[in-house]
Amino acid sequence: MRVTIDSERCEGHGRCYSLAPDLFEPDEIGNGVVVVELVPSGLEDRARLAAHNCPEMAIDIVED
Repeated sequence: MRVTIDSERCEGHGRCYSLAPDLFEPDEIGNGVVVVELVPSGLEDRARLAAHNCPEMAIDIVED
């Protein structure tokens, strides 16, 4: 599984890095950025939770 954030859609609500801090972190203005593009085993549910809770639907998940 891979995750990406569309920086054009991200508004910086911070849900991604609040719900999955191992996968996302804030940039200098609070928008989410991906820390680990390839999701480690055991964190798939966290990645999905972050994606489902993003108000702008800026997180894309690709299942390998």
